[in-house]
Amino acid sequence: MIGKLISFSLRNRMIVLLIAAGMFGWGVYSVTTSKVDAIPDLSENQVIVFTEWMGRSPQIIEDQVTYPLVTNLQGMPQVKYVRGVSMFGMSFIYIIFDDKTDIYWARERVLERLNYANRLLPEGAIPTLGPDGTGVGHILWYTLDASGMDLGEQRAVQDWYVKFALQNVPGVSEIASFGGFQKQYQITIDPNKLTYYNLSVPQVMAAVRANNKSGGRKFEMSDIGYIIKTTGYLQSMEEIESIPITTQNTIPVSVRDVATVQMTGESRLGIFDLNGEGEAVGGIVVMRYGENAEEVIRNVKAKMEEVSAGLPKGVKFNIVYDRSGLINESVDSIKTTLIEEMLVASAIVFLFLFHWRSALIIIIQLPLSIAIGFILLNAFDITSNIMSLTGIALSIGVIVDDAIVMVENAYRHLADAQIEEENHG
Repeated sequence: MIGKLISFSLRNRMIVLLIAAGMFGWGVYSVTTSKVDAIPDLSENQVIVFTEWMGRSPQIIEDQVTYPLVTNLQGMPQVKYVRGVSMFGMSFIYIIFDDKTDIYWARERVLERLNYANRLLPEGAIPTLGPDGTGVGHILWYTLDASGMDLGEQRAVQDWYVKFALQNVPGVSEIASFGGFQKQYQITIDPNKLTYYNLSVPQVMAAVRANNKSGGRKFEMSDIGYIIKTTGYLQSMEEIESIPITTQNTIPVSVRDVATVQMTGESRLGIFDLNGEGEAVGGIVVMRYGENAEEVIRNVKAKMEEVSAGLPKGVKFNIVYDRSGLINESVDSIKTTLIEEMLVASAIVFLFLFHWRSALIIIIQLPLSIAIGFILLNAFDITSNIMSLTGIALSIGVIVDDAIVMVENAYRHLADAQIEEENHG
């Protein structure tokens, strides 16, 4: 079989050259369209369900949130196992699917089950799906370099301007904010005053919630339709303090009578410190599952340049982690290795055989073999990462050995045939 193939190739050189040229062109196209990343994604095929029910202990979270969700999320098709983690005020459910399962099909199945499981959870506990990213999806970290601006203002710029702009970049699953203070109005209730006015905490909460809504209606009078619209959004601490809770002896009892209102930051469980120079505010760019890391990073950086034009004066981006550097170094390494292997192998063959056509065969065979390798990488949806590129670099040695053996063997047979022909002549 091999002999017939070699014989056919020798008799039809143009066909072989056309096939080789076509495969090389296809390989070059595969190299340009291949998904490039530095770190191979070895994470499990999972969907995360996050539920927040603040103020409850881990045991209550386990009994009333985690356990009902875990029991109802079991039994879905293509699920390997379900894990649950309970902590103070939060519950995490990890649904692990088979490796061949499409991640978005899996997310749809989880949403179907959650629609049923919601009725089993207590009021205020609403489960949500985590981002459609993986554990190695953190491709870029940045902070806001804003000297002279307090941490609360920096976090507001991050949450209400930068985050929304960067989330529109194709391939970005989420922008996770960190650091600083999230501004909020806090109402500190005096229990003694509540007892004096014979009120309860739920009454105060209901009064504040009812006064932070807008409503209206339409009615007709004299064949004319009127639309009444009200604006009920609270915009200052004074408005919150003036909210009436109840009326006692024709005298309204307001929030200021039983509590104090202040502008402060949300309670924090930790801080983000940058290089020991103090707290910083920024975000983490989480890449969507199966995207091209190099392309997403490039698009995010381009978007940052656009966003910078609208930042307050003196505020700019400071990139603290960028995976593109490692990606470029990995690609440059395989390029350097390929060129070195081609030059060394060709030089050795030329020195031992003194035959430039034999050396040319090896120079052609190396890039052609690697191009075909990238065709297979794309066919199996494997990214060009450290592992796959290292495999190609290691295989170069095998390809060179094969080429040297075949060329030397062919050269020897041709030489023997020539000597035999001369002897017979």
